[in-house]
Amino acid sequence: MLNDPIANVMSSVMTYEGSGKRELLIHPISKLMRKVLSILQEHKYVGDLEDLSEGRGGFAKLHLLGNINKCGVIKPRFSVKTMGFEKFEKRYLPANGVGILILSTPQGIMTHVQAREKGLGGRLIAYCY
Repeated sequence: MLNDPIANVMSSVMTYEGSGKRELLIHPISKLMRKVLSILQEHKYVGDLEDLSEGRGGFAKLHLLGNINKCGVIKPRFSVKTMGFEKFEKRYLPANGVGILILSTPQGIMTHVQAREKGLGGRLIAYCY
């Protein structure tokens, strides 16, 4: 039984990256997971995401590029204010300016850099570097 689908996908990505595989089949996939993967795609951590079936609990194929050193979800989903990103950057990212924190804000899913520019806080979802 899947308790946290995003955590399962992130751990599968880490496993497939470590073994050198280039494609990952994701099931089930949600809108939130698609948005998180599209952010990773924008930052060149993963390749294309192909939808194999539409609808609820669909399948998708993720192409891996081999650019991820580590990624994972952040549990519990900590609440972060506009000026509070530094503490979590030190906790989850290896160095200043390396990697991204993904968070949910009132204006949608975005990285901590975009949220800081817009002056938004939110809840942390995942990290990647």
